[in-house]
Amino acid sequence: MDSKKKCKWCNVKNERYVECHDKEWCVPRFDDQYLYEMLMLESFQAGLSWECVLNKREAFRRAYDQFDLDRVIAYDEDKVRELLGNKDIIRNKLKINASIRNSRVFKEIVCEYGSFHNYLRTFTQDETIYETDRTTNAMSDAISKDLQSRGMTFVGSVIIYSYLQAIGVIYSHDKDCYLYMSGD
Repeated sequence: MDSKKKCKWCNVKNERYVECHDKEWCVPRFDDQYLYEMLMLESFQAGLSWECVLNKREAFRRAYDQFDLDRVIAYDEDKVRELLGNKDIIRNKLKINASIRNSRVFKEIVCEYGSFHNYLRTFTQDETIYETDRTTNAMSDAISKDLQSRGMTFVGSVIIYSYLQAIGVIYSHDKDCYLYMSGD
């Protein structure tokens, strides 16, 4: 077992969680495939823990065709029924329907900006924010509001803040975590 001090939220008994904490969370990664997958997964987190979603990540990848954007956009009622019957993922009809609608909006944003990262850059200016013990900020509020105005759901400010942490825009490792950096 790794004895390095981790963020207080990290369940050190869950290898998947530790791996995510140590090697993925708060690490800048901006390719559209990753940005899309993480946005979809974060939207399923609403009302649940990230650990719950992370434990189902591989099942989500299988169920959602490896998060192939064009395939998800084409999902129909038969596919929705299939997803609702999949005991390995989060089977919330509102979230499943939102994931398809959100995928369409994601694609529109990519077409408009050239990439989802370019869209995010209009809010982030390629800056990393170093802050801890927050669940929202002005940036997550603005992105959430814009995504909602475009038709996305399950993208409230808390979800978007968590998303920004996951993709490395916001760096939030606890001050006593071995990965903590203040950004000063």
